[in-house]
Amino acid sequence: MLYHLFEYLMNNQIDFPGAGLLRFLSFRMALAVLFSLLIAWIFGKYIIRLLQRKQIGEEIRNLGIEGQLAKKGTPTMGGIIILLSILVPVLLLCDLSNVYVQLMIITTVWIGCIGFLDDYIKVFRKNKAGLHGRYKIIGQIGLGLMVASTMYFCDDIVIRERVERSVPSAQTEVIDATEKIYVLDSKSTQTTIPFVKENEFDYAWLSPVSGETSTLIGWIIYAIMVIFIIVAVSNGANLTDGMDGMLSSISIVIGVVLGIFAYLSGNMIYSNYLNIMYIPQSGELVVFIAAFVGALIGFLWYNAYPAQVFMGDTGSLTIGAIIAVFAVVVRKELLIPILCGIFFVESLSVVLQVAYFRYTKHKYGEGRRIFKMTPLHHHFQKKKDEVPAVIQRPVQALPEAKIVVRFLIVATLLAVVTVVTLKVR
Repeated sequence: MLYHLFEYLMNNQIDFPGAGLLRFLSFRMALAVLFSLLIAWIFGKYIIRLLQRKQIGEEIRNLGIEGQLAKKGTPTMGGIIILLSILVPVLLLCDLSNVYVQLMIITTVWIGCIGFLDDYIKVFRKNKAGLHGRYKIIGQIGLGLMVASTMYFCDDIVIRERVERSVPSAQTEVIDATEKIYVLDSKSTQTTIPFVKENEFDYAWLSPVSGETSTLIGWIIYAIMVIFIIVAVSNGANLTDGMDGMLSSISIVIGVVLGIFAYLSGNMIYSNYLNIMYIPQSGELVVFIAAFVGALIGFLWYNAYPAQVFMGDTGSLTIGAIIAVFAVVVRKELLIPILCGIFFVESLSVVLQVAYFRYTKHKYGEGRRIFKMTPLHHHFQKKKDEVPAVIQRPVQALPEAKIVVRFLIVATLLAVVTVVTLKVR
């Protein structure tokens, strides 16, 4: 809103000192980080006190993990702090007419409401199961359909391709007449694929037929992929949220990398230099992701070990959905298995554990385990002899803070590898 206000003043020749600074993406990005961090830091303590007065505390199951029962009564639903700290700077500083920003705002509110409803049922209705899983999935599928439909139908969402022609057509724009290189804006299901020289993959290539029908089938495949990514990453983030400060710190690293991708993809000079896909108007997403990172840093002030507040599903589901949708709109969704490797491994550990338990129970009459406990981060909190499992290392249980730091180090290494994929092909 501030962006539009000052834009209006300047367009009407009203001289307001410093108003021109808001036209610079880097300045608004810095303000977004600062505003979101301060909102989380200043208002966070009041929200925590309110949650404590309302006795909105976490119900802790005794899983035999050291220090676990000490967390009983810690306020939950702290994801409200994250949502507030993201939305306020975005509404103030972003170009709200930008379709990518609109998608990210809808994503934040949509999944935030689903997570809030889940936490509400757990806390106020005293139902530990929370919102039934099928309703969460329906909500995530609904968001996926919304995102995929917008990417397909909205005329503002295009990619700009470099084409070589002897004579420019009506749809092309000249950028280098001497070399006969032109640019063409087009609707496409192209995305970036890592470690490949010509690193643009088109979902339409998966179509079994050719012609115009292949384009339609390509969009259908694309929509299915978008839904899968949103469901997988959102639930993967939810599973990762099991230790003080772990999900928020890992997501900060992921957010920084996504911000780099948005900035490079939205800048014609840098995208041309790096030979990556140029996506007009996507640079505005840098302001959104800056608010996202700032909100998580501010929340980490209270969520770091020992946590004063838990984010609950209000925060964890929303964080995962924001990361998934952001990666989709900047055409980097196929990099998620690397960038969000921690989420992937956490989810995979649960799937493997359940599958192996059911298989051994059917074969031997009793279920056996691969890990001492899942999601994977809890495996490192168990001693060797506590639970019979295929993998018994580490022998001794590790302190929670050490596990969080080590996971963060791994997430940072994965983030570096993800950025390197821009040039290593």
